[in-house]
Amino acid sequence: MRLLSLLVLILIPSAYSQNTAKVATGFDDRVVITPRRVVIVRRGALARQFPERKRATITYPIISGLRDAQVLRRVQSLLTVKNAFDSSLEEYRQESWLEEASYKVNYNRNYILDITFSQSGTGAYPDTGTKHFVISLKSGNVIKACDVFLNEKLQQLATVVNHKLQTELKGIVEELISSNSDPEDVSTARERQEPLEFKIENLDEFSVGSKGITFLYDAGYPHVIQALEPNGRYFLSYAELKPYIKPGGLLWQFVN
Repeated sequence: MRLLSLLVLILIPSAYSQNTAKVATGFDDRVVITPRRVVIVRRGALARQFPERKRATITYPIISGLRDAQVLRRVQSLLTVKNAFDSSLEEYRQESWLEEASYKVNYNRNYILDITFSQSGTGAYPDTGTKHFVISLKSGNVIKACDVFLNEKLQQLATVVNHKLQTELKGIVEELISSNSDPEDVSTARERQEPLEFKIENLDEFSVGSKGITFLYDAGYPHVIQALEPNGRYFLSYAELKPYIKPGGLLWQFVN
């Protein structure tokens, strides 16, 4: 009986140490994301002038869990409130525009973190904005097109995505005509579309998914005609992208 008790005493600390070590070492290919919610309360003249905007809610991610401490620090630096939302908590408190800010994790595995930040508020009119990051969890840096696609094929890839953009633009005009919209709206749509083209420099904006890549394009229409703006999301499967993907890059794992 005494021997059994001694064995139990020996094994329990050993198991505890192993579990503790496992937690401490964390992951290689993904991060742990913990949401933190802050309610900003505006006071003084700002609150009196805009009583309906006295409070704003900000939810931002706390990043942890990577084994590599240096890479973790880089990711954390990229995803600070100031860098993600373009304003600090104090700056938000000093202005009245913001109503809500939050984020969405699109992908978090296979050494890739894809996350979109969004904020909404009211100035002269209600408005929203987004900021997107796709980050290598091997380096801690933002992934650019040249990191994952063959440099000599970037122009060809941009042409493929531009074809999707132009098809969408054509469809917008056709829909306006078929629905007997105001001729002025048709004219405005055509005029705004003329300079739009998906170019090599636009390839840096993309979102990673398990089945493929969605290239993102912001046409930048003013608020009054945003109903005419293209959606700006163009999906290509990994099978379609295989000729353009750089061997050894982070996207190669999806086609090899």
